[in-house]
Amino acid sequence: MKKKTAERIAEALERLSPPPAPAPDFGSAEAFVWHPDPDRLLPVAQVNRVVIDLLVGIDRSRDTLLANTTQFAAGLPANNALLWGARGMGKSSLVKAIHGALQPDYPQLKIVEVQREDLPSIGRCLNLLRGAAERFILFCDDLSFGHDDAHYKSLKAVLDGGIEGRPDNVVLYATSNRRHLMPRDMIENERSTAISPSEAVEEKVSLSDRFGLWLGFHPCDQDEYLAMIRGYCDAYGISMDEATLRAEAIEWQATRGSRSGRVAWQYFTDLAGRKGIRIASDGPQPA
Repeated sequence: MKKKTAERIAEALERLSPPPAPAPDFGSAEAFVWHPDPDRLLPVAQVNRVVIDLLVGIDRSRDTLLANTTQFAAGLPANNALLWGARGMGKSSLVKAIHGALQPDYPQLKIVEVQREDLPSIGRCLNLLRGAAERFILFCDDLSFGHDDAHYKSLKAVLDGGIEGRPDNVVLYATSNRRHLMPRDMIENERSTAISPSEAVEEKVSLSDRFGLWLGFHPCDQDEYLAMIRGYCDAYGISMDEATLRAEAIEWQATRGSRSGRVAWQYFTDLAGRKGIRIASDGPQPA
């Protein structure tokens, strides 16, 4: 009797639990977004990005990440990458722009976006990607962890791969305003209150150490800021005399209290609207 009862309970639980999600048709799109509960990879019809030639002032980071991604797309070894530094300086834009630049030559290169709050389910996402013929950039934007946030342990599993190992066809690119992905006061608190300070701090900073590439992004100067705007104007065919453009752009950044690629794009968006120019979500297309 007990055996039959156990069997009925097991059958009921099996009916309640959803079946494993089938792998999507990766040929249907170049980008996907991971959603858990129920687990699924939703295709993205059009990626929101700018073309790589419009990213000014980050040449070294651009060239390094482009070389790493090209190796990966070609089936060669490549590193996970952490893009950290000043906000609005093109970290996430660079990841998406590089994917867009390589896609025509490497159609098997896909990008999968994962939200920070969905990291605990990342193992199930990897199971859908493992063994596929395509190559996947797993992209986690604006990544950071606060006090009592255990999500970083899930990310460690992605970087280290656990007993199964990270799939050879997956590489992780993450962006963050913090070099070690955690607030400085959190690390300092561990150093001052822990019984073994060095071990506690090591636990917190070891996550960023698992990225093979660290690419730093720093605030731009005024010349770089103006060069970004001039590049946007040239790409979209907006004619404006240099003195007026310079005066408006400087006034715009003064009202924002900062200079960055994001501020430059926001000014250009306002300018394009005033000039009656439409801006495509994926930027101007090369001739």
